[in-house]
Amino acid sequence: MNKQYNTLEKEEGSGEHRHHEHEHPHKDVKIYIDRIEHESPEHTTGAALYVLGKIDAAKYDLWREVQGKHDDELVENNANPIKLKEWEHFYSAQKSLNPGNGTR
Repeated sequence: MNKQYNTLEKEEGSGEHRHHEHEHPHKDVKIYIDRIEHESPEHTTGAALYVLGKIDAAKYDLWREVQGKHDDELVENNANPIKLKEWEHFYSAQKSLNPGNGTR
């Protein structure tokens, strides 16, 4: 999502101010969902990742791979914000399975 805002800039040598529109460009990152490369805005939502990866949320959960000896993280299918890192890996698993979290 690009946000625009106006700033006032004083023109050199005059007392006048000019308006400038500036954009906050979003950064796209490459990620993998079920071993398929995708491009997504760095700031996204779980719901957007389910759509991007064509994950059937009624039957599958989406998981974010976590490095090391930590459990993988369940990605909820909702509008909560998620910040992605370049080349992160996600995978889907049947809801009846529990690949990365022993608390469920």
